[in-house]
Amino acid sequence: MQTDHELARQLGPTTQSCPENVVHEGSHKPGPADASQLLYTPAAAAERLTIGESWLRRKAGQRLIPCTFVGKHLRFTEDDLRAIVAAGRRGPSHQNQAPSRPSRRRRTRR
Repeated sequence: MQTDHELARQLGPTTQSCPENVVHEGSHKPGPADASQLLYTPAAAAERLTIGESWLRRKAGQRLIPCTFVGKHLRFTEDDLRAIVAAGRRGPSHQNQAPSRPSRRRRTRR
């Protein structure tokens, strides 16, 4: 069975197939696929996010993070990765402004 890297090497660079005389909306020339349409394997996505692949697979399997299934294969788009990062974003903690807890007195034996 071929890995994704071997298959990509055989297929060569990904380009959109389109006749030269077709004009697209926005008048851009056909070129490499839009970066937001690239699909990342769980290993590649985990590397980009600098997290563990097992965490990524587990959360995707539980449908807790955005992901794409191509048949039975788990993949992630650039938009999925951005959404995962955005969902994990936290604001600053205001520990200095929080009221302090009253100290607890120790119970003594009688």
